Amino acid sequence: MRAPAYDQSLYDTMRRIVADHRLDVRGRTVVLKPNLVEFEPESSINTHPLLVHAAYEAFLAAGASSVQIAEGPGHRRNTLDLADAAGYFKIVPNFEETFVDLNLDDVTRVWPESQFSRVEKLYLPNTALGAGLLVSMAKMKTHHWVGATLSMKNLFGTVPGGIYGWPKNVLHWAGIDECIADLHAAYPRKFSIVDGIVGMEGNGPIQGVPKRVGVIVAGRDPLAVDAT
Repeated sequence: MRAPAYDQSLYDTMRRIVADHRLDVRGRTVVLKPNLVEFEPESSINTHPLLVHAAYEAFLAAGASSVQIAEGPGHRRNTLDLADAAGYFKIVPNFEETFVDLNLDDVTRVWPESQFSRVEKLYLPNTALGAGLLVSMAKMKTHHWVGATLSMKNLFGTVPGGIYGWPKNVLHWAGIDECIADLHAAYPRKFSIVDGIVGMEGNGPIQGVPKRVGVIVAGRDPLAVDAT
């Protein structure tokens, strides 16, 4: 969907996305997983907080029993400070009450039906595993190792740093592409919303330059979303 700016029109846009995809979240817990990386609020590194709040309101309006925002940054341990710098406390009312730090969450060991990487034991946070719908809210960016970081790569933020460390290099050693496939298989109830209003090109996902694209790409199938 076209979305030229981070403004109040996003609230209507997100409600239409939820309605158009016929997402039945009545009585279910929805977990929004944005991409929070670095302390640069004016950059195009992080998923914009206004888009996340618009999704938050849209899923509540659709009947979700609760909506949580959850992230486990790979580079920074002080997650709340990072969220504050990215504007989340300013944009999302009572942000701290709705937020879960996935780096510190309780975990469960999971066995994906098909395992592609060399990670022998996959421990994932209970908040993400227990979601009635896990919504990957990635930032549309280039990535110097995997080409692009979109809705499936964004699931790296669900791997707990409390177990795998910072910056989660174990996922790199085990094969980045293969770990993306493992995480995609580990979460069966997913929806994707990619923030492409202003993305990043060049030396992403951190040191690239802003690229205004003016779109939100959303869908039930993360493979199709990322391919689009």
